[in-house]
Amino acid sequence: MRGVDAMTMQHDLTQGSISRRLLGMAAFIGLGLLFQTLYFLIDLYFVAGIGPDAIAGVGLAGVVFFLVMAAAQMVAVGSLSLIARGIGAKDFQQVDGVYRQSMIMSLGLSALTLAGGYGFGGMAIASLAADPETARQGTAYLYGFLPALALMFPTGAMGSALRAAGVVRPTMLIQTGTVVLNAILAPVLIAGWGSGVPLGAFGAGLASSVAALAGFIGAVWLFGRVQTLMTGPLRLAKPDRAVLSRIVGIGLPSAAEFLLMFCTMGVVYAVIRNFGAEAQAGFGVGSRVMQSVFLPAMAVSFAVAPVAGQNFGAGLPDRVRRTVRDAAVISTGLMLVLTLVCQWEARWLVAPFTPDPAVAEVASTYLRIVSLNFVATGLIFIASGTFQALGDTRPALVGSVLRLVVFAGGALWLSAQPWTRLEHFWWLSASAGLLQCVVALFFLRRQLKVKLAGLVPPATASAAGQA
Repeated sequence: MRGVDAMTMQHDLTQGSISRRLLGMAAFIGLGLLFQTLYFLIDLYFVAGIGPDAIAGVGLAGVVFFLVMAAAQMVAVGSLSLIARGIGAKDFQQVDGVYRQSMIMSLGLSALTLAGGYGFGGMAIASLAADPETARQGTAYLYGFLPALALMFPTGAMGSALRAAGVVRPTMLIQTGTVVLNAILAPVLIAGWGSGVPLGAFGAGLASSVAALAGFIGAVWLFGRVQTLMTGPLRLAKPDRAVLSRIVGIGLPSAAEFLLMFCTMGVVYAVIRNFGAEAQAGFGVGSRVMQSVFLPAMAVSFAVAPVAGQNFGAGLPDRVRRTVRDAAVISTGLMLVLTLVCQWEARWLVAPFTPDPAVAEVASTYLRIVSLNFVATGLIFIASGTFQALGDTRPALVGSVLRLVVFAGGALWLSAQPWTRLEHFWWLSASAGLLQCVVALFFLRRQLKVKLAGLVPPATASAAGQA
């Protein structure tokens, strides 16, 4: 397909109100992210009845999620950036070619996830667990959850391609169905409702994996029905080293960002291990709830990448700038409201996920402190989405490295002090996040100045070259 006809089902984000585009996409992206996050919240809710060791174990296994997400981000961010800019430039051959290579990479990473998870995942969890029972519960959950992690790659590749084309509603609908299925299966497999065979933490992970498989099948079925630029979602092409290198070049810094999150989570679990399983469980609950609270700002930032990316590819610098400005205003407003909610009654947010008062106290204290940099975190997300759209995600990595260095160094020093309390680690985390925001905004201003200087539509540039 060529020309205007190729834009009949997908959305041309280079036209119309930018704020309306951002809010419209963010609404569906946010719902999709919420349903994705509900996998973990549902698991936490049902395993809470097993005890603090199970909650801490599920939280520990969630650390592996960040490691897998790092690799998934590499494919998703790299392909989304190239596909969105290709759509903006009306280069539909590039659009299809990038998608095929992203799926090849995704399937290979799925196989590596299963091999590495079952081969070394248990040892990794045992090295961070506060006690043997926590390690046992975490390993059991991970083994059930690994197929869901592996399916993140091909499902994410399809989702990123659709988001680049401005198509977000079908993904949200599929994720809704998978969450409902997970909620039905979780009590059956964890507690043995109706079956009489309780599988405990392993059942929680298995429920998520079955739901993820259903979501993958649904995504394959819908993919060619909701857009016309990329057909046959599982049809593979020969590996193209040049395209694969471009995907990796753009996506690798974002992957490294998630890898640094994995390292940060590992540092937290290591330095609070001496505070007991309740501390690790409380951090696990608090961090999961925090991720849910972040969803509105994350949704806006996820909308920034395709909207700014298409306009960048179309050579429209003013629309790129307005996209960043409007997204920053929207995100700041949302995060201010969410900060007030966490300051008002954080305990209410964590209560559904733990009946243990000690665990709830740790989780609610964590939320109250880290919520003070919610606005800064939202701006970090917007900057990251813009870097993706512009095709250079290295600035975001610089900020993440600095945050990890500051937090890890401070946390290790605090862990050696006899007067240290858990709250000190949370205050350190909030301070490191504020520093990362300052760095991200500095690079954002610089990138917009450099990348948008002299930007013109491809047709104009071609005509000027011929002249």
